[in-house]
Amino acid sequence: MSTMPTKEEIRDWLTSLQQNICEQLEVTDGKAKFISDPWERPGGGGGVSRVLTGGNIIEKGGVNFSAVWGKTPEPVLKTMALEPGVHPDFFATGVSIVLHPYNPMVPIIHMNVRYFEMSNGTWWFGGGIDLTPHYVIPEDAHYFHTQLKAVCDRHDPAYYNDFKKWADDYFFIKHRNETRGVGGIFFDYLKGDAPHTKATRFEFVKSVGSAFAPIYTQLMKKNQGLPYAEKEKQWQYLRRGRYVEFNLVWDRGTKFGLDTDGRTESILMSLPPQAQWEYNHVPAPDSPEAATQALLIKGVDWISS
Repeated sequence: MSTMPTKEEIRDWLTSLQQNICEQLEVTDGKAKFISDPWERPGGGGGVSRVLTGGNIIEKGGVNFSAVWGKTPEPVLKTMALEPGVHPDFFATGVSIVLHPYNPMVPIIHMNVRYFEMSNGTWWFGGGIDLTPHYVIPEDAHYFHTQLKAVCDRHDPAYYNDFKKWADDYFFIKHRNETRGVGGIFFDYLKGDAPHTKATRFEFVKSVGSAFAPIYTQLMKKNQGLPYAEKEKQWQYLRRGRYVEFNLVWDRGTKFGLDTDGRTESILMSLPPQAQWEYNHVPAPDSPEAATQALLIKGVDWISS
């Protein structure tokens, strides 16, 4: 792509991405179908929430598309440190995904790819994919990170290391002093900094979005038949609780959606159908749960390990 992509072209590609991902997830799950829930934003724009529940593998999942515009809200202006009294219009579009499986051996996964621009000429891309296993399976973490590195390396050899570290730092539950999972890649404010252009940044974002379904459906198929009992389900509920804590306390996407008067049901689609909190829970020594807890730290080299 040599020409500068327009916001309409980016929006249209994201619309097709939502459809493609939903189709691949439905085939792999083999039972449930996504319902489509269009919505409009009073200040301008809207989106389509695609939600799946009660599948063979996926207990609850959402693949959301949005394209919203209007006057930039005050909280967003403060984040961008714009001069007082400056109120440019904004346009934002993206696809956001969270999937919660039944089987505790199948990980939670999240992806977001997005584009933002303002009428003053500012624009950027953001996004990433991260994996939150209830039980960390090192070979799955290795596979996941190897696939992401391959995507990054096709566009810039520095991308994986930079964005992997960014994910470790971003998906960190500060009040628990633990990572949300095994990380992945996270990037934001990707602009036209040489040698990159708007076109090359968009091509990278497209590669990230297109990699999601093949990566996750492989993990679904690999782990859906692994055995589990009530003990593993209880641990799953506790790990889901950590996921809730991060999304409601730290996640920028949740805050941006609420600050821009997005649709609450779609924003909170990321929350699991059931979670649990147990006072001062400590995993038993030498247990699989303790092994997972010990791996919820920054800086793990999942590719070499």
